Amino acid sequence: MLGAMLFALSFPAEAQQAGKVARIGYLSNVDPALESPRSEGIRLALRERGYIEGQTIATEYRYAEGKLDRLAELAAELVRLKVDVIVVARGDLVIQAAKNATKTIPIVMAGAGSDPVQAGVIESLARPGGNVTGLIGLGPELGGKRLELLKEAVPKTTRVAVLYDPGMPSTGPELKEVQNAARALKLTVRSWEIQATDDFERGYSQR
Repeated sequence: MLGAMLFALSFPAEAQQAGKVARIGYLSNVDPALESPRSEGIRLALRERGYIEGQTIATEYRYAEGKLDRLAELAAELVRLKVDVIVVARGDLVIQAAKNATKTIPIVMAGAGSDPVQAGVIESLARPGGNVTGLIGLGPELGGKRLELLKEAVPKTTRVAVLYDPGMPSTGPELKEVQNAARALKLTVRSWEIQATDDFERGYSQR
């Protein structure tokens, strides 16, 4: 995600020498307090790479504070401010609002959301196309792929243990992906619920 943002912020050496300050638009559907850990992490990572708030970059923060009907308005406002890149956080609605607002300003995804290909946000993971790129959480969708990589790395593998938290919303879809991949790879999968520290020891003892 940070690499995509840095690429989007790049501009000719002449502009840097002239002291141009790159402008970042930051769009979230929650309030500043909830968004702070993510936005602060991005700010610190940029600083480590020489992008300093108030000196080489300026960030325009816009928070919908749970009022999802405001997302389109806030995205349009960032476009009017002519930011160089828009960072979108926390889900499909925020991404779609930014995409609807501009087809030219780079949009960098930086948070949870569904498969952006299925959502119609990008053309493919390998070649997003358009002006949207970045990082998105694909835990459930990648469960089977992780199993394929394990089998490729350790070809003699025949049995796999899966420890999971039943309270996580993504658990069901991810387990299904793993089980489907296991059948195709002729692997045996055993799964154990993990809800407390002691559950790890019980799971390992049954291997």
